[in-house]
Amino acid sequence: MALSCMRCPAGTGGGAAAARRPAATPPSSSVAFSLARCGGRSAAAASGWRIDAVAGKGVKAPMDAVENAVTPAAPSTVANGTSSAIIVEEFEDLASLVRDDEASVSITVVGASGDLAKKKIFPALFALYYEGCLPKHFSIFGYARSKMTDAELRDMVSKTLTCRIDKRENCSEKMEEFLKRCFYHSGQYDSEEDFKELGKKIKQHEGPRVSNHLFYLSIPPNIFLDVVKCASKSASSVSGWTRVIVEKPFGRDSESSAALTKGLKQYLTEDQIFRIDHYLGKELVENLSVLRFSNLVFEPLWSRQYIRNVQLIFSEDFGTEGRGGYFDSYGIIRDIMQNHLLQILALFAMETPISLEAEDIRNEKVKVLRSMKPLRLEDVVIGQYKSHTKGGITYPGYTEDKTVPKGSLTPTFAAAALFINNARWDGVPFLMKAGKALHTKQAEIRVQFRHVPGNLYKGSFGTDLDRATNELVIRVQPDEGIYLKINNKIPGLGMRLDRSNLNLHYAARYPKEIPDAYERLLLDAIEGERRLFIRSDELDAAWELFTPLLKELEQKRMAPELYPYGSRGPVGAHYLAAKYNVRWGDLGGSEH
Repeated sequence: MALSCMRCPAGTGGGAAAARRPAATPPSSSVAFSLARCGGRSAAAASGWRIDAVAGKGVKAPMDAVENAVTPAAPSTVANGTSSAIIVEEFEDLASLVRDDEASVSITVVGASGDLAKKKIFPALFALYYEGCLPKHFSIFGYARSKMTDAELRDMVSKTLTCRIDKRENCSEKMEEFLKRCFYHSGQYDSEEDFKELGKKIKQHEGPRVSNHLFYLSIPPNIFLDVVKCASKSASSVSGWTRVIVEKPFGRDSESSAALTKGLKQYLTEDQIFRIDHYLGKELVENLSVLRFSNLVFEPLWSRQYIRNVQLIFSEDFGTEGRGGYFDSYGIIRDIMQNHLLQILALFAMETPISLEAEDIRNEKVKVLRSMKPLRLEDVVIGQYKSHTKGGITYPGYTEDKTVPKGSLTPTFAAAALFINNARWDGVPFLMKAGKALHTKQAEIRVQFRHVPGNLYKGSFGTDLDRATNELVIRVQPDEGIYLKINNKIPGLGMRLDRSNLNLHYAARYPKEIPDAYERLLLDAIEGERRLFIRSDELDAAWELFTPLLKELEQKRMAPELYPYGSRGPVGAHYLAAKYNVRWGDLGGSEH
């Protein structure tokens, strides 16, 4: 689905951004802001972008002159003593004062020569431009140690850009226009002088406009602080906001995470730090709260009374493939479970927030994380894939990767049972499973409901009551979809029962291409929308849950159970599920 359609519904112009604005914001400001983001080109749109940039959060320096130009006059008082709102015409007159001096956004991708930047960040920025969701005045800067010219950066980036399947008519033209906005600056990550030169280059492209700076740190975490220090001192905005997107991992445990947060906050406020977990930007994860809070049929069932267990499953059908050096220092628990799966769990299990504002949602997620029981070693199974020959092809084991230390005990698979100590979820096992080199590539949430009490038809299912259990499956990737397993009668004169799916297949229902998660998260960061980004106390609570377990595994040098490349994982995962009278829902073969 095109982002411009999602963000800017036809006829309103306000979209989601307008709904998020405080009530005190003059009405024309919100509408204009959204139009400016997603293709609108009216004077009011341009003014709205300018005003919102000035009035928004994250401003680092005083802007008295600018504020005086755009601050609305005091509300007038009518005969009965109540205040009246500024009428739209008056507000637009004030906005016209700065119409020729619109705000600009400069996006700097630090680590621009790396794989993440080439494969995800630059393509996502182009997709936003293609959909008309970037402001009128924007520039993109690549920063890395590699020596490269602007032309060489553009050539590198051009090889990764694609256009929406449903809108290809002006693809090459849009690519050319986008690449003209891309520039490169070579420098060291710990050099204030190099960042000062970057700041000068950014300023040249901004001109006299109010400037907003977004830095995306697509670099190893050990140089985060060097870059933030140099960027904040030498390349931050003096008239608008400055924001920094920090790519995971956020430390290796509670102590290193806390040290990283403390270091970042020496130079940035919490509102300027955007900790990105790209799984939170995936369409089906975004849809979790919609599915639950806007459908009466689900909310009453979302508790221990009706749900028997919840499974969060992540699997990849490939191994480290020569990139084991990074992975070996983190392992599957840190790489997938502590962030991606735990974030999905918190969104799934949280209580109804008082609003859709970022802080209200994140408050509820933190409550879930703080309510969880400490992870016990007996509730965890770890595994590591070994070499396996299939179809005449031999697939190497994890320790056969030349970038992996010999004899490494780093798990490439983990399964865990987690519990939430609150009234809604007491006693319900939340089973997580994540692994590499498994039989399939997928990510899904499976909600298994309780057996029907006194089921009149249990004789038709024999002793296997699980066959008669309703199950809600939310398939995050690939081939996104939501389906509900139900029991029904097979047509005919006899009484034969069948298990069928009520299926919402996204590709069939919504033929337009689904945006990449990075597109949504980058747009949110530009807007200042923090709902899908991780707050520091949320990160602390997540690490508090996993750090004791990780330390125990490392101190005891627990040997992972070996499983063949391309298999369904260690046998121990099945015993863990059986311990809580659960059967993994993804092991029943093809379902759709």
